[in-house]
Amino acid sequence: MKKKSSKQPTFREGIALNKRAFDLWRQAHPMLFVSSAFYKIVSSLTPYVGIYLSAQIINELAGSRNPQVLKPLVLITLISTVFLSLLIGVLDRWKNCQYYEHHYKRQKIYMDKMLDMDFCSLDDQKTHDLRSQIRQNEQWNGWGIERILYYFDSGVGALFSIAGAIALTVSLFTNQVPSDAGKLVVLNHPLFAALLVLLLLFFTLASPVFSNMANQYWARSAEDSKLGNRFFGFFGFLAMAQHRATDIRMYRQEIICRHYLKKNKSFTPDSKIAQYAKGPMGVLNALSGLVSTVFTGLVYIFVCLKAWGGAFGVGSVTQYIGAITALSQGVANFMSILGDMKNNTTFLRTTFEFLDIPNDMYQGSLTTEKRSDRKYLIEFQDVSFKYPSSDTYALQHVSLKFHVGERLAVVGMNGSGKTTFIKLLCRLYDPTEGVILLNGIDIRKYDYDDYLSIFSVVFQDFKLLSFTLGQNVAANVDYDDNRVASCLEKAGFSDRLKSMPEGLETVLYRDFSDKGVSISGGEAQKIALARALYKNAPFMILDEPTAALDPIAEYEVYTKFNEIVGDKTAIYISHRLASCRFCDHIVVFHEGNIVQEGSHKELVEDEKGLYHELWHAQAQYYQ
Repeated sequence: MKKKSSKQPTFREGIALNKRAFDLWRQAHPMLFVSSAFYKIVSSLTPYVGIYLSAQIINELAGSRNPQVLKPLVLITLISTVFLSLLIGVLDRWKNCQYYEHHYKRQKIYMDKMLDMDFCSLDDQKTHDLRSQIRQNEQWNGWGIERILYYFDSGVGALFSIAGAIALTVSLFTNQVPSDAGKLVVLNHPLFAALLVLLLLFFTLASPVFSNMANQYWARSAEDSKLGNRFFGFFGFLAMAQHRATDIRMYRQEIICRHYLKKNKSFTPDSKIAQYAKGPMGVLNALSGLVSTVFTGLVYIFVCLKAWGGAFGVGSVTQYIGAITALSQGVANFMSILGDMKNNTTFLRTTFEFLDIPNDMYQGSLTTEKRSDRKYLIEFQDVSFKYPSSDTYALQHVSLKFHVGERLAVVGMNGSGKTTFIKLLCRLYDPTEGVILLNGIDIRKYDYDDYLSIFSVVFQDFKLLSFTLGQNVAANVDYDDNRVASCLEKAGFSDRLKSMPEGLETVLYRDFSDKGVSISGGEAQKIALARALYKNAPFMILDEPTAALDPIAEYEVYTKFNEIVGDKTAIYISHRLASCRFCDHIVVFHEGNIVQEGSHKELVEDEKGLYHELWHAQAQYYQ
């Protein structure tokens, strides 16, 4: 993983990263930009239509008051106002409909990356830290790719506002003060026009410069605020977590929550951002507002003097003041966006550090044999492994062979390497040293997805989703009803299935349906077993699959499951050694090494072995 850069962002880097983020959004949600562009173009230019027509009406009222001129102007003003208002309403609804989808589109960008990511990268704590940082940046002030939507929306509005303002401002310089206006004739001199333009540029640029300098303090306090968001995101909603409700009430954990919420000062008057706001940030924002106010005053003086000299009517005063003010605001907004894009660069670095995590696992091309006799041979040859963020080996010099049809038990104490062994077998990780063979071929040479298809696994921390029971078992939207019911029956869930209000269409949990059904931990494990059976893969791996069951229920599940495994290879990982009696072969792990192998009878009779020690430590609970 790339090391996060700490150097100050440059304008060039800011443009590059923001453009990349825009391209990302354009691919994910193109219609959002189309709808937003149309809305901003029309809404930005509409005020100028009103300004221009109002100025013409006022000029006519202050001048000749010709009804033949006034009537068409008033009629055009009314029609254009109604039409543009309706058009803006339609475009606004279109834009909002597209915008309301953007949250899900943004999440999909990250979810697609995580689904495509090598499991070893996904399992790395650094990856989750990056994802958490991105989430906190977005919650803090919309930083990261979320900010791009604001830039586009505001940028298009600013550009067309500038264009409309320029169109209405040109005549301010072309309309001359009459020669009989005395000293005011000097306003016709090109130097005055040049001076006004220079003042326009100076004040227009000065205002966003101060504003951008103030906004830099948001970025400076981001780390402190991200921590605050983490505190509030966790402790602030802790009471809503159903799985923590009993502990919170029994141990009054809300006292600890309140302590940490009070201790964190991220959003209090004593916070870093509050101190900035009361100090330099506030001063800079005040200067930005002051510059804009001074410029507006100068514009009023220049326009009113030309009107006083007779260059144009009183109605044009509102046109020019409104147009120049809008021009200044449009340029200021655009410059402010450019400065804000530079501030956003730091946050986009984090975003693309996450999105650029490479997939380094070799993707083979060989197809695994779909043998009718299911004759597969798995062999570990001197396999050692350590996790990317660790210097300690989780497995060392593991050598092992087993065939399809065998019942293999993998036992050992916590941290002995049992689950790591399964992750390597399923190629969620590749060995640090040594090789794993399937039918004599390095498993890295097989097509990755095709290789995974030969395994059905019930992981220790398996998850069910808040969808229907049938969809959970089939892991698909469409499924074979009879096959799902058969798998549930084999897993010992048939009695509970009969009480389900809508059978296989019963929704699990209540996240998405008021009719959802809550299930116990033991019932969830049976559903997970049924899911593994439904896949019908030649290798079935059970990693502590009955941890939520009592010993008698566990015995019944294993006995029945052993009957329906058939010619599949069943690999059991368990702390409860009673399940090992059903296995043909037992492997005992300790501190990353295989320390014993053999049948249950052989191992339990070896009084010096670890298995004998573990068995007799648990035997009293199974008598």
